[in-house]
Amino acid sequence: MISKLMHSMTMCYNELARLYLLSVLEQGVKKGELVVQEGGAVRHTFGNPKTGRCIGGVAIQVKDERFWGKVLGGSDLGFAEAYMLGYVDLEDIKKVLNVYLDNRDSMTAMATPFYRLYSVLSGFKNYLLGQTLEAAHLNAIAGYDVSNDLFQAFLSEEMMYSCALWGPEEGGVRGDIEYGPSIRDLETAQLRKIHHVLMKARVRPGDRVLEFGTGWGALAIEAARTYGATVDTLTLSAEQKLLAEERIEAVGLSDKITVHLLDYRCLPDSFHKAFDAFVSIEMVEHTGAAYHTTYFSIIDWALKNDRGAAVISATTQPESRYSVCQATDFGRKYIWPKALLPSPTALITAAYKATSGKMTLESVEDHTTHYPRTLREWGRRLTAKIDSVIAPKLSEQYPELQDPRHLETFRRKWMYLFAYAEAGFSRAYATCHMLTFVRPENVSEFCD
Repeated sequence: MISKLMHSMTMCYNELARLYLLSVLEQGVKKGELVVQEGGAVRHTFGNPKTGRCIGGVAIQVKDERFWGKVLGGSDLGFAEAYMLGYVDLEDIKKVLNVYLDNRDSMTAMATPFYRLYSVLSGFKNYLLGQTLEAAHLNAIAGYDVSNDLFQAFLSEEMMYSCALWGPEEGGVRGDIEYGPSIRDLETAQLRKIHHVLMKARVRPGDRVLEFGTGWGALAIEAARTYGATVDTLTLSAEQKLLAEERIEAVGLSDKITVHLLDYRCLPDSFHKAFDAFVSIEMVEHTGAAYHTTYFSIIDWALKNDRGAAVISATTQPESRYSVCQATDFGRKYIWPKALLPSPTALITAAYKATSGKMTLESVEDHTTHYPRTLREWGRRLTAKIDSVIAPKLSEQYPELQDPRHLETFRRKWMYLFAYAEAGFSRAYATCHMLTFVRPENVSEFCD
């Protein structure tokens, strides 16, 4: 009896959610066209196909009535979860997200008061608790200890899990759309990024480099092999450390590179004023706003007084949207727990405060337009390998993925991520900046 009552209440909730959300779409979709299909015959059309970024419109197919309840209860996060669970099929994920971004100001009613309260509280909690040592360790496990096999399948050869820099040789940031992708385009673009970072850090033969965020050792290897530097690099991921050390040994650089399973706040005393250069690629997002000044204080503590240079690349938020309290969303819940996107100004302010001006801002570069193509390439590689390469390997490590339903949810999570992030960067809803700081005495050229 109780189970029947609960089932009836759930059905009633889903139907009320359906009616409410259809009315929100009717009033809220003003740019672009969204077609919602239910079953075989029911079709709802909202908006105008001649407006917005998605000329011609885009369709979604509701497969399970629980879709409506998920979206009403969780807004955009609920929509992502409904897609991962197979409650809805999307004709084109990025186009659907573009329609949402085009109309987000007129569809605020989609977020219920309950969800808005949840967003405020989760954002405050993320800031208040921040990235403690324990939380940082748990987040590394959740975000990067998934499986090296997974990342090897969609990343480029050197395994850089960050924005590439696309040049004329690859047709620029739209070369894959206008001319089609080539086999080693991503490898070329990622190697260009690594060299650009090391040049901005003014790394010279014999220098000692400190890196926060090892990844799988790509930048450290290039710094040692091409620039003649020695490198100390930090990670909190045991999986990353294991593969990075294997890759370093394979190229004969174990005597030049040391990988530390260590939080950046726990550096040994021997690191004090020991380094000529500092680099960190898309790691500062995991420190939290409450620790930004600590982060820069440690960089200042580790760099030499006369030779120090620091290059920091980060996924950022536009200044107009930046807040130290950022709510849990799809990315923070399923990919990068508690990540906080800084703004360029927030980082610059923290650097000045932490170092009392002992680090001078040399340059700020906006790499936002380079990220969408990077994400498209990752998506293509994942799609090509998920059934033949990824699924068999991951099934050995995670037996639950032998269930086709769980594997499909896993696949949808990653495909949603790439489209979700691509839409965000394409619209500058999220941005990507690289900041270079130097000691005032560390001149790039002598002019006397």
